Amino acid sequence: MYELEKENLRRFNDHITMFLRPSLIKDFMTEYLGKKEIVESILSTETKSVTEAAQMLLAEMCCLEETGWFQAFLDTLHASDYTGLHHAIKEWSFQEIEKLSEHRRLLEKIEASITKHMKPSEMLVHMSDCLKPRECEEIRAEENQRGRITASEKLVMSLLRSDKPNWFKLLKIALGNCDLDEALQLLEKDEEVKALKVNECDEEPEAMITTVSFEYREETEDMLMRGNNTSASEKPTGFKGEAERSGERKLREYQKELTTAATQGQNTIICAPTGCGKTIVALAISEYHLKQFPERAKIVFLATKVDVYEQQYKLFKEHFSSKDPNIRVTGMCGDMEMSVRWLIENHDIVVMTAQILVNALQSPELLSLEILSLILFDECHNTTGKHPYNNIMTRYLDTKLTSSTHTLPQIVGLTASVGIGSFKSRQDAENNILQLCANLDTRVITTVTEHKDELKSYVHTPDKAFFEVKQCSSHPFIRIIKNIMSNIEQLAQKTYDIKSLSNIQNREYGSQKYEQWIVSVQKSCRVLQMKNTDEERRICRELYNYTEHLRKYNDALIINEDARTKDALDYLDAFFEQVRNAGYDETERKLTALYDCQRPQLLHLATEGEQNPKLDELRFILEEEYHNNDQTRTVMFVKTRALADAMKKWIDETDSLKFLKPGVLIGKGRKSNSGMTLNNKKGILDSFKSSDQSKMLIATSVADEGIDIPQCNLVLMYEYVGNVVKMVQVRGRGRAEGSRCFLISSSKECIEKEKLNMFKEKIVEEAIEQLQKRPDLSNQVDKLQRDDKTRRDQIGACSEKPKTKGSYELLCSKCKRFACMSDDIRVVQGAHHIVLDRSMFNRCTTVAHNSPRAFCGFNKKEKMHCAECKHDWGLVTSYSTIQDLPLVKIESFVVRDCVTHRQQYFRKWRDVTFAISEFDMTEIPPEMCRPRD
Repeated sequence: MYELEKENLRRFNDHITMFLRPSLIKDFMTEYLGKKEIVESILSTETKSVTEAAQMLLAEMCCLEETGWFQAFLDTLHASDYTGLHHAIKEWSFQEIEKLSEHRRLLEKIEASITKHMKPSEMLVHMSDCLKPRECEEIRAEENQRGRITASEKLVMSLLRSDKPNWFKLLKIALGNCDLDEALQLLEKDEEVKALKVNECDEEPEAMITTVSFEYREETEDMLMRGNNTSASEKPTGFKGEAERSGERKLREYQKELTTAATQGQNTIICAPTGCGKTIVALAISEYHLKQFPERAKIVFLATKVDVYEQQYKLFKEHFSSKDPNIRVTGMCGDMEMSVRWLIENHDIVVMTAQILVNALQSPELLSLEILSLILFDECHNTTGKHPYNNIMTRYLDTKLTSSTHTLPQIVGLTASVGIGSFKSRQDAENNILQLCANLDTRVITTVTEHKDELKSYVHTPDKAFFEVKQCSSHPFIRIIKNIMSNIEQLAQKTYDIKSLSNIQNREYGSQKYEQWIVSVQKSCRVLQMKNTDEERRICRELYNYTEHLRKYNDALIINEDARTKDALDYLDAFFEQVRNAGYDETERKLTALYDCQRPQLLHLATEGEQNPKLDELRFILEEEYHNNDQTRTVMFVKTRALADAMKKWIDETDSLKFLKPGVLIGKGRKSNSGMTLNNKKGILDSFKSSDQSKMLIATSVADEGIDIPQCNLVLMYEYVGNVVKMVQVRGRGRAEGSRCFLISSSKECIEKEKLNMFKEKIVEEAIEQLQKRPDLSNQVDKLQRDDKTRRDQIGACSEKPKTKGSYELLCSKCKRFACMSDDIRVVQGAHHIVLDRSMFNRCTTVAHNSPRAFCGFNKKEKMHCAECKHDWGLVTSYSTIQDLPLVKIESFVVRDCVTHRQQYFRKWRDVTFAISEFDMTEIPPEMCRPRD
């Protein structure tokens, strides 16, 4: 009996034993295997090898003769939550279960690295759908008894044996929700690399320059705002931007098509190319909405960045002031101290950054989104993970799914691409887009389908070319810098065994991985504990200095790879100038002497050495382009601010290129003294848009999304590659007829990744078409929303650990100097942390703030630094009637328990484990209302 079943069990032995854990079906074994010794032997073997135990079980099952054993086996699998394995064995089809093998190999490959970053007990909250209850209990017990890493290893082993098709997706969600960004990056990076390799065989051999054509034309939002009445038969305005005839704006046919679903009152994602006039579409939808609901219309237009907010607010304000002055339009961003509720109640349209609305919803000021009738999400592809957009929509969906009487606003999203997340097939892309639809509560994806020819007449087709350049790796400058870094590592090793502080292996000088190693070492240094506290402070400070110097040398190697040796040397010179001005200690003197000893040779190499071949190629491209068209406008994207500055210097100092007079556009930055202000950016953009002075813009990622750069007809990606969305947005900066886009790189992997992005863009287009045809789209979205709601409820049901009431010391994270007590910290407005103990000023130094301004009731006055090591501690502010109030950032400190002396490091205040009292004005003594002595 059961000969066929037994034969199949033997044939699929490897597949079954890959997932089956005998102890989870112990009841079946006890009932059907007969002898108790056999069961105990299998369970004993499982403690050493689960796979071997599963093989023993299958071997015993192939000897069974009792009627009904096979059906009992299937029933036990199903009851034990082996749903995937149950289906595979019942149908004798393992195709679905085999699809998990790629994810298993990926996790196995990075297991050693990822387990160091995981927090098992927190992650289990998000992973109950793919792990069995017993596995969850065992993992929690392992963490309590043997620690986090051992529990993480058990969690990974459970995932590797999971037969659930969603385990990989849930793992990524769990890592994201638990702020385990390093682990998530490891996982997604390896997934992308694997995807690259999979598609290499599909790529045809390329010459050094490969030209690819895209159906794309950009037209400026400025032109569209001035007039939008050109018919499809008329030729679009040329690059020089001749003025179109004035008159009332008239929607083109493809733009009308894009408004259709929204004007019918449906929630929708509008996906259309950059420059086709999505802002015009948003204005038209807003106009229609105001006319349809004149009494109750309340519209909010959300932007992701302040720069984009400024641009869109201006467009809305100008449009409606000329269209109908009675329509009240206002805007809010950043540190404006206004009531969001008051603005909404007293205006028809409010343009704002998303975080403003998030903050309002988290306060008593705005309890619900039901006050609004329409929300427009610009760049709506960002509605994922912990982005403010998703925070807003989570509040929206929670209301929708728990109340039957809600009056929630209509949702309209605008984007150039929905190619979000990681995907390798059309099905993966469809799943990602479905999730985006669920997040935005839409069942309609609006694209141009009926008027494609008209769209193509306005959306130009820029050519894309790849320039692969040889890498300069044998330069003497590189050898000297690497030798200095090796010496510093040896000095650090004499201070403490730094190899024990990080498990990151194969770190090459001049790489991002080396930067990750530095971050990892510094994180471990902060909580390093020794019996002798003075020795602990000395070692921590020395290691911090060593690693900071290593970081700067690593940065210099990266700059040297992409720019000039001179620029790398200038970068180091600027760093050592800061070190000298800050008043350095013995370690820094030693490190500075190490640099000074080699600087004459480095200077010689910087002035006399060979030119970077990448710069030769770039110079040739720019000279050729401007020779052919002296009206060319160029935007060049680079990875870092340091590289942006270096490229500007090189162009300004190159005779054949200095006429370009490039502007630099970079982000604000986390440090208050870095980056650009809004006025700086506006000046640079205005100069580039309207002046003949600046013919080129050098930008970091700040310019690749949303910012209108209308006159650009050449886009250069200088070692700059991202995902599909970034590719579409960067390419979309070319907004003039005849635009072209070039990628310049010395990395084959970089070029192959961009080609893969191009392939993925086609997959996304096919996925959208398929989803638009799917009759079950609405049901799929509903299911995802219910599943997400269940998961959120499970997380909410797990109450957070209560904050402890004990006393803690805050120590400088660089030198471990005592700063203040946790008892003296108060939280203002639920977000800002002040110190009431004025003796803190005895332990710090202050300098006047270079940008004093008001925010949230505070007035910036000074910067505050550790008196011993000059580490940045935060700000000195005034608040209400209180003068000279320390406002501290937790990332600058290590927290030490006064009882156990255990040290912890927190990046964010929300993560701290001790309770912080709310600010109460009545506990402020009169002397704090006067400036300190």
